[in-house]
Amino acid sequence: DDGPGGRWTVYFKEDDRFGLPKAFLVMHLLTRDVFSSPKNAALASMYELCVSDRLGEYAYDAGLAGLLYEVKVMPRGVRLTFGGYNDKLKNFIEYVSKKLSKDVRKLLPRTDQEFDRYKDQVMRGLSAFDVKQPYFHASYYAQLLVQPRKFQYTNRELRDETRALLLPDLVAYAENVWKNGKGEALIQGNLNEKEAAGLVDVLGNALPFRSLPENEIPPNLEPLPLPQADTDVVPTRLLVAEPNPSNENSCAYVMLQSLDQSEKAHVLIELLNAVVSEPFYDDLRTKQQLGYIVSSGVRGLAGTRTLSFVVQSSVAASASLSVSIFNFLDSIETKILKKLSEVDFSIFAKSLIDQKTEIDKDLATEVTRNWSEISSGRLEFDRVQKEARALLGVSKEDLLEFWRDLYGRNGRRMVISEIIPRQGDASSPLPPSTSGYLSGDNSVSGLVLGIDDIEPFRRDSEKLTVTR
Repeated sequence: DDGPGGRWTVYFKEDDRFGLPKAFLVMHLLTRDVFSSPKNAALASMYELCVSDRLGEYAYDAGLAGLLYEVKVMPRGVRLTFGGYNDKLKNFIEYVSKKLSKDVRKLLPRTDQEFDRYKDQVMRGLSAFDVKQPYFHASYYAQLLVQPRKFQYTNRELRDETRALLLPDLVAYAENVWKNGKGEALIQGNLNEKEAAGLVDVLGNALPFRSLPENEIPPNLEPLPLPQADTDVVPTRLLVAEPNPSNENSCAYVMLQSLDQSEKAHVLIELLNAVVSEPFYDDLRTKQQLGYIVSSGVRGLAGTRTLSFVVQSSVAASASLSVSIFNFLDSIETKILKKLSEVDFSIFAKSLIDQKTEIDKDLATEVTRNWSEISSGRLEFDRVQKEARALLGVSKEDLLEFWRDLYGRNGRRMVISEIIPRQGDASSPLPPSTSGYLSGDNSVSGLVLGIDDIEPFRRDSEKLTVTR
């Protein structure tokens, strides 16, 4: 660690388990510049595509030799990943890094016609969003509401900005990608500390970025809090018309948010999902036959968690699906949790403990787990062990109390995302693009949002993260 104002913070772990002549280096150049606006995010996609294409032949040969690399522009900077046989890794890192920093113009299109071909490829990828299934759209829009604007731009924003891009824009962007930042890296595998330091020197010399002061390093992700709602008030609803006019399926997606970042809360929400997922499917899919896609799941965003319930249907309108989901949620405490025997509770807990204590099967899996702790800023490399220990101490009453806090009491944080088809048995009147939502105070419950209200809603939610 170079300390405040330095270029590098490096984490190193010598392989003591797998015994293979392989190593990985994951490096993140922390900088605000590369993802600071929808235009820069659109340029990031163009840059990634150009790099992949230009280095494709070399990467193919390297792959045959057991080496791999990836360049990925992230909300907080640029991530470089290298992996493979450790005796060849140093030269491989040096070659690719120099190509990225010193041969910038050679990686980019040479003519406007060539640039337009790349742009068309990116646009086709963005346009493919429209033909995805309604459950994807419902999840996408719900997740947008808890993502800060500069961590995820909307598909529409990216399309608009991509259409307007010109070759000089990409050239100017690429020339500044590796200009300044803070290097954060993980080196792990069949290397000693001196060899690992050598890889950092090679990378640092090939990417001569200038260091940033601490106050200019982009902060870690802080999820946006959903508005709190009383139990007798309909939570925030987001109503969006299905973008694919030929898709006749509706969808309802109900997402509950837990801001508790403790290990106990994390394992309780996972345990809760394990207990209710099968009854949810059995009720809405098998018995009510509302649709083929019926599921629940937990997602992590930084230290927070969300529990979501989704139903996609060709026979029932989205509002009807939401009602069915809420009827099920209302029954969870009395019909499922209170009737859960201590034996069954122990079986669910034991299954989750087994999942968390399962040994990493290969070096790449271990590296991915360690890197997630570094990139998130948590640095809890024993997090899964802590969560397994937390599971040993939870009880059925803990699960009941957690569910009451999450759903059964005033102050619950949740959103309903509904996708409404334009035709078919599941169709209903299409919602307006805006409900007239005015930016300002979004802490009130009972909100109804249209697709054009998402951005002002997120902007107001960002203010809440500062004051809560």
